Amino acid sequence: MFRVAVVTLFPGMFQWLVDYGIMGRAVREGRLGLRAWDPRRYVVAGSHGVDDRPYGGGPGMVLMAPPLQRAMGAARAWLPTRSPALYLSPQGRRLDQAGVEELSRCPGLLLLAGRYEGVDERLLELEIDQEWSIGDYVLSGGEVAAMVLIDAVMRQLPGVLGNAQSACQDSFRDGLLDCPHYTRPDRFAGRAVPEVLLSGDHERIRRWRRMQALGRTWERRPELLHGMDLGAEDRALLEEYQRCG
Repeated sequence: MFRVAVVTLFPGMFQWLVDYGIMGRAVREGRLGLRAWDPRRYVVAGSHGVDDRPYGGGPGMVLMAPPLQRAMGAARAWLPTRSPALYLSPQGRRLDQAGVEELSRCPGLLLLAGRYEGVDERLLELEIDQEWSIGDYVLSGGEVAAMVLIDAVMRQLPGVLGNAQSACQDSFRDGLLDCPHYTRPDRFAGRAVPEVLLSGDHERIRRWRRMQALGRTWERRPELLHGMDLGAEDRALLEEYQRCG
């Protein structure tokens, strides 16, 4: 079982992850363990709670180190040894497919979801191994970012997806966007499924899908192609796409 522990002020937000969809099935089948620790439960009597005003002044509140540290310690006792502690932060490493696959190879994950103006820097220095970001924007808290990370990592775990090939064909798996997909009916609103997909010729289908993935990446995310070492077939397919549209 791959275990993920989340330290958060709002543990109830993670309940839907274990109730629905692929992740819920992974939890029920014992492939994924997901638990949340609320630092409010680790506040010492007579202290100021979980947050306080920032030293030096300024707006907002800062999460205090002591209850967070105690909550993280309790979470670590449930996790496998050497599970890294991650802080969800706009200042962290940008999460991409390579990062997702890297995290999926960890023994487990401890995620800290921040709130308000952030977390006491000393807690980060003492307890956090890595900071990760899902994009260059600010959210109200780290919970949504933690859910994105968990969902992406979970898809890489053995047996989680009904078809193991699904993850292999995801966008960004090999640095490219995914090809378009079609299903029944053959015609919809006057638009037909591409003939090649109905041909039964697996080699033609493979080449068409690869060409579409290359072409879509060139049209929509050309920066992904920069620095890629395309083979002769890929170059020919991309040139064909550029000629034919």
